[in-house]
Amino acid sequence: MSDVRRLPRPVTEVWDWQRNGLCRGRDSAQFFHPEGERGHARRRREENAKAICAGCPVRRECLRHALAVREPYGIWGGLGESDRHRLQAVAS
Repeated sequence: MSDVRRLPRPVTEVWDWQRNGLCRGRDSAQFFHPEGERGHARRRREENAKAICAGCPVRRECLRHALAVREPYGIWGGLGESDRHRLQAVAS
């Protein structure tokens, strides 16, 4: 579970970047795996989500947020769960 103490203050200038995300208005199932999803289906869904992130104007802000709150699930800023875990392990 995310550590809510790490979440930034809920003020417009902190959260406003989310309004410009290419994921905004899309089905969140594209970015978060359903229970039991594995193998080819999971890789394909993650590749599609990462492709959306690749062209997103707020990709860096999104990834920065996910790393700051240690977001445990989903594709954030173009990185999946295992990608972020590896990045955080290297940074530690």
